[in-house]
Amino acid sequence: MKTKYSIVFICIVALVIIEKESNIISRVSDKIIQRHAPTLDPHSPLDNSNTTQNGPLSLLKMLLSKLPGAKGNYSNFSDEQEDDELDDLGAYNSSRGRKHVLLLARTRTGSSFVGEIFNQHGENMFYLYEPLWHVARMLSLGEEANNGTALSRIYRDVLRGLFLCDFNPLEKFISPPPEERVTAALFRRESSLSLCEDQVCSPFVKDVYEKYRCKIRRCGPLNLTLASESCLSKQHHAIKTVRVRHLESLQPLVEDPRLDVRLIQLVRDPRAILASRMAAFSTYEMWKAWAQDGQVPEDDEEVKKLKGNCDQIRMSAEVGLSQPHWLRKRYMLVRYEDIALYPMQKAEDMYRFAGIPFSPQARDWILRNTQTTQEEGDEYSTRKKSSEHAEKWRFSIPFTLVQVVQRVCEPYMKMFGYRIVDDEKTLINKSMSLLEDRLFH
Repeated sequence: MKTKYSIVFICIVALVIIEKESNIISRVSDKIIQRHAPTLDPHSPLDNSNTTQNGPLSLLKMLLSKLPGAKGNYSNFSDEQEDDELDDLGAYNSSRGRKHVLLLARTRTGSSFVGEIFNQHGENMFYLYEPLWHVARMLSLGEEANNGTALSRIYRDVLRGLFLCDFNPLEKFISPPPEERVTAALFRRESSLSLCEDQVCSPFVKDVYEKYRCKIRRCGPLNLTLASESCLSKQHHAIKTVRVRHLESLQPLVEDPRLDVRLIQLVRDPRAILASRMAAFSTYEMWKAWAQDGQVPEDDEEVKKLKGNCDQIRMSAEVGLSQPHWLRKRYMLVRYEDIALYPMQKAEDMYRFAGIPFSPQARDWILRNTQTTQEEGDEYSTRKKSSEHAEKWRFSIPFTLVQVVQRVCEPYMKMFGYRIVDDEKTLINKSMSLLEDRLFH
């Protein structure tokens, strides 16, 4: 009996001391050993003279081959089998650990509403609204800015720090700079329930106001040390951002062994996005002028920018849906229209994917904020009759602009199941859905 447990101990020690990348494999091996320890053959020698040279996976294969009942030669352990073991381990660990949700979107895709679904989870959730806004502003970036690898790396490092409750990477981008780690300039702080709780609120402002139908204390300047402590006290973390352009840039973040990251990519009909941006942003004056005169020069930079946006979103989704190893069971694609039509079902799906219990607080918030008959005047409001709001754009955008969007974003529309219309009559026909039934895996 002692010999048997000695073997198990030796295996664990051997896995711990090998190179850096052994972290994941060692956990897989521990799981396998725990599962099979009662049946390990105490007389079977463990010769690891070659496995440490060939890496942790070789040692894992050797361990597998020593298990009673093992069939075949594990030196030929297939990549698919390796992936399955790693996936099993991820599911095993995530059931006990802290979850990290990154909501990826573009402006006017309904991301504020979807982010709020997680923000309203309750006291176990630490949610941040657009923290990368500070990075973009400091680097003088516009709404559809530079896509360089250096910028992607900065975004990724800031997100990593925030998921680890370290505000230092973000702090250097806040302007004006925080004094003694205290700032009044954090972008849309009031959009995070966690940053408006008593433990992070300065006490000099006592009044309370109603926002998102929740009582939130109007706080004074934010102490980033207290914010970090609040973050560490929460079981789950979620961040909403419209800044990340390339899904591949997040691979080191997803693979960080300290995190359990789930990526949710939100998409929306590009015709609806344009209509919403024209209503919300002064920078879309050119599109408004084209809507008036009916002439759209398709070689204009604004049209090229629209096409570039559609292409970037589509290519990121192609990466995600192809499920490379680093994204297996960590990527989910969601259409805003599906959430608007079936808010409770889709919210449950997103929570299940993230591995987070769907709380009564979140459920109640969804009921209150998707069935209201009166919309707030604020373009950024999350209180809407969601099913009606999803189709509202069809009656506010000229058919001329619809045609332009359909031409430059056709691959995007086909990929995500948005029907192309051939005439204005079809566009405004409420009985005809422009959304195809699609399942994204």
